Amino acid sequence: MSYSIAPLSELVQALAMLPGIGGKTAQRLAYHILTMPAGKADQLANAITGTRARVRFCAQCGNLTDRDICAICEDPSRDSSIICVVRDARDIMAMERSGLFRGLYHVLGGTLSPMDGIGPDQLRIKELLGRLNGVKEIVLATNPDVEGEATAIYLWRLLEPMQIKVTRIAHGVPVGGDLEYTDDITLQKAMEGRRPMHQA
Repeated sequence: MSYSIAPLSELVQALAMLPGIGGKTAQRLAYHILTMPAGKADQLANAITGTRARVRFCAQCGNLTDRDICAICEDPSRDSSIICVVRDARDIMAMERSGLFRGLYHVLGGTLSPMDGIGPDQLRIKELLGRLNGVKEIVLATNPDVEGEATAIYLWRLLEPMQIKVTRIAHGVPVGGDLEYTDDITLQKAMEGRRPMHQA
């Protein structure tokens, strides 16, 4: 006969929904949370609910922010003539760690994946097209996997007739890799080695 405590099972199931957390890890985390001092557990719960309540997407680029417009978009020292297109906000954090790119960003909110029902209308492509006034270069920095490459090619074909330079980050980033997990030096070399999209 197996015994289970409903609230504990619910906590384990909730933790197991997080990426990279399997059942056993979720169980260990749940037991750890139960043995934490009450104040620390409350602090953790408040941090989760508070972050969910206060953090939103930048109205301009789609980055995470606690204001309407993120700090990068508001920074007058950034070069507004170049926009780096990324899959999600985690990729912006990775690019910013490299310290090389000083333009603006645009978050697509995913990549094309017909098998998952994600087409152009599910991505922030219309919003990108609405930001092109005064833009001289678009850097496509989607991941070098099948979906990322398909998205880059789709955007290149869409942007090519608009007389805007379209470049793709170099593949110092490993094929099938995520920008989020790429080291700073590799990202820097990838940005420095970007090339016109038609040569990709």
